[in-house]
Amino acid sequence: MKLGVIADDFTGASDIALTLSEGGMRTAQFVGIPKRTPDRDIEAGVVGLKSRTIPAADAVESSLKACDWLVSQGCTQIVFKVCSTFDSTDDGNIGPVAAALAERLGETRVLVCPAFPENGRTVYQGHLFVKDKLLSESGMQNHPLTPMRDPDLRRVLARQTDWPVSHLSTSDLGKAESLPAEMLPERSMIIADAITNDDLFAIGHAAKTRKLVVGGSGIALGLPNNFGAVHGKSGWQGHDGKAVVLSGSCSIATREQVETFKTKAPSRELAASDIMEDRVSLQELVEWTLQQDTAPLLYSSAEPEAVAAAQEKYGKEESSEAVERLFANLAAALSQSGVSRIVVAGGETSGAVVSGVSAETLEIGPRIAAGVPALKVAENELLLALKSGNFGGPDFFGEALSVLGSRS
Repeated sequence: MKLGVIADDFTGASDIALTLSEGGMRTAQFVGIPKRTPDRDIEAGVVGLKSRTIPAADAVESSLKACDWLVSQGCTQIVFKVCSTFDSTDDGNIGPVAAALAERLGETRVLVCPAFPENGRTVYQGHLFVKDKLLSESGMQNHPLTPMRDPDLRRVLARQTDWPVSHLSTSDLGKAESLPAEMLPERSMIIADAITNDDLFAIGHAAKTRKLVVGGSGIALGLPNNFGAVHGKSGWQGHDGKAVVLSGSCSIATREQVETFKTKAPSRELAASDIMEDRVSLQELVEWTLQQDTAPLLYSSAEPEAVAAAQEKYGKEESSEAVERLFANLAAALSQSGVSRIVVAGGETSGAVVSGVSAETLEIGPRIAAGVPALKVAENELLLALKSGNFGGPDFFGEALSVLGSRS
């Protein structure tokens, strides 16, 4: 391997794996640290962790283990992949993990940029925008686990680490290799502006000699060129087996996708109150799913007010864990019952599903939407689409099922 990625959730892992694959690097996505030695011809290895919302100390520990494994496989540069909306709390986990990785790798200047212009995420003057709105006005301020109420990434990161946080504007990107030392101070994290893909390619060029970079999948646009990548053709082969859509995201985009898909397919809502009070039967859900002639939707994508009410009544962590546990068990039972295509919405839900089906290595297929590839579980040929909450258009679920069933 040449390039290693540590992703703080599974949708983020597949997001950046797609970017690197489309950039010409033979890429494999791993669910946690692999127990087996990967193929020698893999150029980029992406280790997907479920570390975004766990305690910071645990996130640091798992990330360092992933880093050590990637370095042992030959990686000379590590990317810490975070969400393009910089999801975290004041306690972490982005700052603590980034600092720990930098110290482990001996890096003293860390470029940080979550921008993903294709999906409307841009960074200007250190502030993160989602399309034409500041992050704090984009709907992310209502996220049930990591509400983002400050759009200034310099302030966000400074609250999470004792490393100095500085800023790199787009006007400085073109001369990034020859910046004066005071603009890239020793032992600093540098929030880099990026408004277009050209800016991200410039960041990639500037990061050529860096041992660690931090950001969303967009930061990987310019990295394959540093490793001499050559674009190749994907050998993807999908299939049209039994399918299901599972949605646990409560984002604005996902709720719209749920409403769109409900007009075309059978659907069942999995309310948090029903899950917490044991009114949901796993066996009955499996039987109902298998009885449908078309791919059905099972969802717990509630409005922010409903989520807040459930968290108030049952506890934030308790209700979230119960929903994730149901999706993990449901995915396991469905895959064992013959379902071979699963479309998933939500980072935490995707993590639960991937764990539930005991996936270890995911092969990267074609693009479904910006940041979302088709995936094949190497161990059992199960096909997956793992979508971050706000990714994809209104008909994403239908589009994903179509791509998973396509043949090259």
